[in-house]
Amino acid sequence: MIKKRWIAVVLAGTMAFSLLTGCGGKQGETVKLDPNNPVSITVWHYYNGGQQAAFDQLVEEFNATEGKEKGIYVEGYSKGSVADLEKAISDSVAEKVGAQPLPDLFSTYADTAYAVQQQGKLSNLRQYFSDDELSEYVDDYIQEGYFYDNDALYLFPVAKSTEVLMLNATDWKPFADATGTSTEELKTVEGITKVAQRYYEWTDSKTPNIPDDGKAFYGRDSISNYFVIGMKQMGVDIFDVNNGEVTLRPEKDKIRRLWDNYYVPYVKGYFTSLGKFRSDDVKTGDILAYTGSTSSSMYFPDEVVEDSGDRIIGYEVLPAPVMEGGKAYNVQQGAGMAVTKSDAVHEYAACEFMKWFTEKENNLRFVCESAYLPVRKDANNVKIVDKIIKEQNLNVTPKTYDCLTSILNQSDSIKFYTTKCFDNGYNTRKILDYNLSDKAVADRKAIDEAVAAGKARKEAVAPYVTEAAFDKWYDDFCKALEDAAIS
Repeated sequence: MIKKRWIAVVLAGTMAFSLLTGCGGKQGETVKLDPNNPVSITVWHYYNGGQQAAFDQLVEEFNATEGKEKGIYVEGYSKGSVADLEKAISDSVAEKVGAQPLPDLFSTYADTAYAVQQQGKLSNLRQYFSDDELSEYVDDYIQEGYFYDNDALYLFPVAKSTEVLMLNATDWKPFADATGTSTEELKTVEGITKVAQRYYEWTDSKTPNIPDDGKAFYGRDSISNYFVIGMKQMGVDIFDVNNGEVTLRPEKDKIRRLWDNYYVPYVKGYFTSLGKFRSDDVKTGDILAYTGSTSSSMYFPDEVVEDSGDRIIGYEVLPAPVMEGGKAYNVQQGAGMAVTKSDAVHEYAACEFMKWFTEKENNLRFVCESAYLPVRKDANNVKIVDKIIKEQNLNVTPKTYDCLTSILNQSDSIKFYTTKCFDNGYNTRKILDYNLSDKAVADRKAIDEAVAAGKARKEAVAPYVTEAAFDKWYDDFCKALEDAAIS
C-alpha cells in the first residue's frame, strides 16, 4: 500500500483569484473554473482491492491540492469488475430504466469506447491536449485512442498492461532437474507445448500402476490475445481495420498452428483451465505456469492448497511466449479513460484530472501499486521506477516490482500491438475468446469420460485431433467470425 503522506496545501493567494482560466477550451471557448464553486467530476472505474486504494488516495490528493486550487472536485466509484463496468456504461448509453447517467469520466477498453463514440457520447480530447502534451506519452498508447484515420482522440491512456509468463518456480525445479528442461524452452509457444507434454509424461510416470493420470503444466487467461498476438507474430492482422472497416484474415495455415498449440495439448491433458483465472489453477496445484496480464501477477499465489496440505511456493516472471520464428510482439492492453460529451467546463475539468493523474510521479505511484505499466515516455525506465519507490517510500510487492521491471527491461526488444476498433469489434473478439476454448473444454470432458469408462487416453483423443476435425472446426470458426462482424 502507498503510505499516506501529509500534504501541505498552499492556501496563500488562492482567494485572490475568483476565477481560474484554462486554455484549450471546447471549440475555442475560454474555460473558466471557480475555486469557490468547484465543478464536480464523477469517475467510474473497475479498480478493486489495492488498485482501488491507490486510485482513491490519488483522487483524495488531487482534490486537496490541484483540484482545490483550480476548482475541480473528483468523485470516484468502482463499478466492480470490467464486465460490470461495461454493462453499467452500455445501460447508461441505452438509457435503460434504472440506469445512471453516464459519468463525466470512465475507465474503458477501446471496443466499448468505440461503441459509445458511435452513439455520439464521447468528447474529442484533442480540444484539451496540445501536440506537445501528447508527445510526452508512449506513442502506441496514444494511437489506440484514435479510432479513425483522422485527428479525433477519444480514449486516453492512464495505465497499461501486457502479458508475461508466471511460473511456479518451486514445483518447476524437481521436474527441470529430473528431465533436463530449461526455462529457455518456455520462450516460444511451441516450446511450451513440448514442455507441457514432457511434464504430463513425467508426472504420469510417478504412478505406474495408474495409467493416463499425468498433470497439466500450463494455462492461458486470454484466448483472444492468443489469437490476436499469435497471428501478429506470424505476420497477419486477424482483424485488418482501415478507418473503421474490418477485413477478417484468419489464414488457415496460421490458425492451424494456433490450434496445434492450444486445442491439441488441451484435449491431451497438457493444458487446462479450471478456476476463474489461471492463477487460481496454480493455487490448487493444477498447473505450474500461465500466460496472463502483468496486473494478474498480484494474484499469483504464495502457496499451493491441496488435499495433502498447503505448501509455500516461489515464482519466476518470464517473457510472454512468441510463436516460433515470429516477431516479438506483446499485447497492449489495459483500459484507458474516456470523457463523456457534455459541456466545456466538465470536459476540461476531466482532462485536467487525467493530466495530473498521469504526471510522472503520480502515475508511477499508481502503477507500482497496481502492477500496470506507466504511460509516459519519461517514466518507462527502471531507474526512474526505483527512484520514485525510494523517494516516496512506496511499499511495492516483489511480484509487482519484478513484473514491472521485467517488461521495462525488455522495452527495446518488444513492440506492443493492439487491434484497431471497428463495428461489432467487441462481439467479434468474443468469438476469439470462447469459440476454441469452449470446444477444448467440452471435448476434454468427453475424452475424460471415455477414459473413465475404460478407453485408453490416446485412443480417446485420436478422433478429436484429425485433419478432418480441424477442418470442420475451422469452417465453423470462420463463419462465427463473419456472423459476429456483420451482426
